[in-house]
Order: sequence, then structure tokens, then C-alpha cells
Amino acid sequence: MSAPNKTRSTSPVLCAAVAALALALAGCSKPPAKSEDIRPVRAIVLSASNVDVNAEFAGEVRPRVESRLGFRVGGKITARKVDVGSTVRRGQVLMQLDPQDLQLSQAQALANLRAAETNRDLAKAEMKRYQDLGAKSFVSQAVVDAKVSTLKAAQASVDAGQAQYRGQSNQARYATLVSDTDGVVTAVDAEVGQVVTAGTQVVRVARLDEMEIVIGLPEDKVDSLRKLADVTVRLWANPHVVIPGKIREVSPVADAATRTYPVRVAIPADSPGVKLGMTALVQFASSTATPQIRVPLTALYQEKGVTSVWLVENGAVRMVPVQLGGVAGNDILLVAGVKAGQTVVTAGANVLKTGQKVTLLPGAEAAK
Repeated sequence: MSAPNKTRSTSPVLCAAVAALALALAGCSKPPAKSEDIRPVRAIVLSASNVDVNAEFAGEVRPRVESRLGFRVGGKITARKVDVGSTVRRGQVLMQLDPQDLQLSQAQALANLRAAETNRDLAKAEMKRYQDLGAKSFVSQAVVDAKVSTLKAAQASVDAGQAQYRGQSNQARYATLVSDTDGVVTAVDAEVGQVVTAGTQVVRVARLDEMEIVIGLPEDKVDSLRKLADVTVRLWANPHVVIPGKIREVSPVADAATRTYPVRVAIPADSPGVKLGMTALVQFASSTATPQIRVPLTALYQEKGVTSVWLVENGAVRMVPVQLGGVAGNDILLVAGVKAGQTVVTAGANVLKTGQKVTLLPGAEAAK
């Protein structure tokens, strides 16, 4: 009976010894080595180029010549022959006024002319008779001279009547508004039944043989960009087609609403796919005296107001401050801090630290 009691009394001692031995062995073992943090990044190899794209601005395709047409006489519109977007030819009827009053004035002028011609014919006949009587000494020369003067006055009245009749005839023709050029109707500003005064704009017709792009330049870019000859235009609808452009006009006054200076860029008449109202991108480019380096915007790192990039050297990264030189399309120009041939991180710059090991993802290429 004493043997089982002895076994139960010695078991706790044995367990404590085993536990102490396990702790001792655990304290003597070394901790596992921590793996080095190597971060994958995207990078490009920098290259320098002498082409410097200064700026790109969005604009609208507009006609160089747009006629704002109106009647040369007042009246009530009785007919409208065109709609917005209609293609018209020179001399084509656009609108008509009620011609009744103008036709009455024309008829009155014609009646006055006929009366003046009758008086002239009578004065001419009387002058002929009195000249015959004067030749026979039946009347004095003074009477003959008076008849000659009467004829001249009658002829002057005829001339005035003819001028008045031609003027009224023109007024009657002005009741019909015709296009003065080939083009397309861009706006209709009056409708049938409306009474308009002389000169009121009622239709706008744009010529299609000459079109241009209208953009707005900020005040800090006007002087530098107006001198550039290398101007290209791309349509938003067809960005792969490059159209040569030329600055035709720079407004000397800024727009009151946008505070930008309107600039008109002429394009060739045979430019493919260009339609009025399209959105276009106008790009100004020039060759610089010294090569410039471009990097994407994602390569820049901002810290405490300093712009830097991460250079990859011997498998690790190093932060280098850079000096910005402007914008080239979607890229940023660097004028100091880096040089061609160096590798710069373009993705993952915000999670790096100096000296960190990195591995380059496939696809690293030279910057354009």
C-alpha cells in the first residue's frame, strides 16, 4: 500500500525538472534570422533630348470668316428657307420679308419718274417751237433762253426720278436675304413673323474653305509661345492625325471672363476630318540649346518642400533633389540633379527609404 503513495509524491518533482530543462534549452537556442526587405519597383533609364514641348492647350475649331447677315431694310419676316447646319451656296435665298410696302414705294417712284419724263418731253417740244419762232424773229432771244432753262430743269427732274426709282427697286430686292458666300449656316437668330429693323442679324453663315483653332493662353505664356513656329494640332476625335498649324492672330487684350488671351491658329484647308465645333489640342514645341531630361510625374517625391527622385544604384535607392524645368506633355522636365544613363524609380517612390534594397520589375526602359 505504501508503493503507490510514493509514486504519486515523486511525480510533481519529475515534471518540474523536465519543464526547467526545456526552458534552459529554449534559452540557449538562437532566434531565427530576419529576412532582408527587398521591395520591387518600376524604373526607367534617363536619356536627354533637345526637343522641349512647352505647352498644350485645348481649343475649338471655328471658321476664319463667319458672315453675320441681316436685311438692309426693315420689315416682317414671311419666310425662312434654311436651318442650322444647312449647306448654302452663294446667292441662295435665306429669308424673305413682306415686300408689299417696298413694292408700293417702288411703284410710286416709277410714277414720279413717268411724270417727270412727260414734263421733260413737253418742255423739249416747247423749246423747239420757240427756237423756230426766234429764228424768224417772232419772239425775243430771252424767251428762247427761258424755254431752254425749263427743259434743263425738266431733265434734272427726270434724272432725280430715275435715281429714286433705282433706289426703291433696290429696296424692294433687299426684302430677299441671300447668302454672300458658300458655307454652312451656324445660327438662325430670327423666325417667321418677327419684325426686324435694318441691319439686325438674323442668320450666320460660316465659310468652310478656311478654318482655325481658337485657344486661350495664360498671361505668363503669351510672349514666349507667340514666337514659336513649330505648332501642331490634334483633334480629340482623331488624335493620331497630326495637323500643322500656324499662329495667325494673338489678341492684345485678355478675355474678360477667362483672363486668358485668345489666340487663333490657322490650319490647312485640306486638313482631314476637321469640322466646325470640334475639340482640338494645340501643342507648342521648340528645340532647346541644351538637352533636357524627362520623367513621368510619378517619379517625383515631395518632402519638406523639396522635390526629389529615387536613384537606383547597386541594388539600393538614394534620394536626390532635382530642379524642375517645366512640363512636356504628360512628363516633367528636369534641368538639374540627375543625368542621362541613371536609373530612376517611377512607381513605388512614396514607400521607399534611403538605402533600401530594391529589385526592378521587368519593363524598365530609357526615358524618351
